[in-house]
Amino acid sequence: MEMSRSSFRLLLLLGFLLVSSYAASDSVYDTFVQCLSNHSAPSHQASSIVYAQTNSSFTDVLRSYIRNERFNTSSTPKPLIIAAIICSRDIDILLKIRSGGHDYDGLSYVSDVPFFILDMFNLRSINVNITDETAWVQAGATLGELYYRIWEKSRVHGFPAGVCPTLGVGGHLSGGGYGNMLRKYGLSIDHIVDAQIINVNGSILDRKSMGEDLFWAIRGGGGASFGVILSYKVKLVRVPEIVTVFRVEKTLAQNATDLVYQWQHITDKIDNDLFMRLLLQPITVKSDNGSSKTVRVTFISLFLGDATRLISVMNKDFPELGLKKEDCKEMSWIESVLYWANFDNRTSVNVLLNRTLESVKFFKAKSDYMQKPMSKDGLEGLWKKMIELGKPGMVFNSYGGRMSEIPASETPFPHRAGNIFKIQYSVNWHEEGTEADKKYVNLIRELHSYMTPLVSKSPRGSYLNYRDIDIGISHNGKDSYQEGKVYGVKYFMNNFDRLVKVKTAVDPQNFFRYEQSIPPLPYQRDID
Repeated sequence: MEMSRSSFRLLLLLGFLLVSSYAASDSVYDTFVQCLSNHSAPSHQASSIVYAQTNSSFTDVLRSYIRNERFNTSSTPKPLIIAAIICSRDIDILLKIRSGGHDYDGLSYVSDVPFFILDMFNLRSINVNITDETAWVQAGATLGELYYRIWEKSRVHGFPAGVCPTLGVGGHLSGGGYGNMLRKYGLSIDHIVDAQIINVNGSILDRKSMGEDLFWAIRGGGGASFGVILSYKVKLVRVPEIVTVFRVEKTLAQNATDLVYQWQHITDKIDNDLFMRLLLQPITVKSDNGSSKTVRVTFISLFLGDATRLISVMNKDFPELGLKKEDCKEMSWIESVLYWANFDNRTSVNVLLNRTLESVKFFKAKSDYMQKPMSKDGLEGLWKKMIELGKPGMVFNSYGGRMSEIPASETPFPHRAGNIFKIQYSVNWHEEGTEADKKYVNLIRELHSYMTPLVSKSPRGSYLNYRDIDIGISHNGKDSYQEGKVYGVKYFMNNFDRLVKVKTAVDPQNFFRYEQSIPPLPYQRDID
């Protein structure tokens, strides 16, 4: 059977949901339901959690966690069924795993071959223990739910993870987990102390039974290459009762070039309690003399302390910005979560329990790492390119602090010391159709290409959680190791070969695979 781009979802064994992609695949559906019944539940219960494409609820179930409209069009082929590991293995159908649906290139729910989706959205329990400052959180929970449950128990605890509340915990943590407390506390994966995973044989393993090699691999190497992550046990971090945020905008006419130039030289060295993100956007400014194109730079910050101390830090290390106390807002940590998620100050904390995005756009993203500051001429050239392209934006995310203290081999995520900041490129649009898709994707590719001489090299680094199939894909055939190394060294650098060895040990037949998964060793031989 042949199928173009497909997608599906599953919840089994511990509550998975299965969705079928062929309207005419009754035999596959029946085989799966029978297999599921044999392994877990009576047939009437199994059929109630398996959604075939003919089911009236199929489309709603499938689309509910698609976060990129590029992969939610009428021409996107829909998947087989969402199935259990054992049954999808026995039927020999690809199994994909989706926790929050934020995979930038849709690899958790689309494919060029028939597949099942294992959708984790019903596995969302969170158990916070303030006494030992830990939490068990299931893979289908969102970051917003995790933050809320921590806040319920304590006003002085938090967790270092992403700023988007609807991110699924399973994918976010297994790929690294980047947030605005990383300079103080590192990544999410630096605070994982235990986990539960289902392996290819259907066994449920914790840290002790899986062993330290696999436990290492699923903390930054992408869990979907090794099994199905059920839950993580994380160590909470302390946050002050008062934190401070600010947002300051500058255009090129307001000295943005000098400010960005100086920011590059201090952002990885400034007080570890301070995180400053730069949002760079091409805009059109209107005046009495008409309109003109420029670049707007927005400085967005979280400081783990009060405004008085923040002003002292800024006056000492970054006086050029001219930050004043009236630019700052003091609030609780949970309120800063809402602030960074762009909610207004009247929004209830309960909004963090909302798993639905207000709007979903078509978008494409890419990433880079900056290891040397750009010159002023380099920045001027970048502004010119951004104005020329007109649409793609960039985000500069500060590094340094705790990130520079953790060895690159401590976890699969290697981008630690030596990086000043991480770059995210993004473009979004509302127009439907292949022509619009091609147009905007080409724009961001051109901006990414322009930056080649300025960013990390040999290899040019990329962030796994900013999934980007432009840097390479695997067809998961006889050349999977060679194909996987192309993108693998960009995501994992010197940690790639260790990930391959772990993969070979736990899943030598490559059952858990996708277009950018970790491949097993070819022919079971060692890497030279």
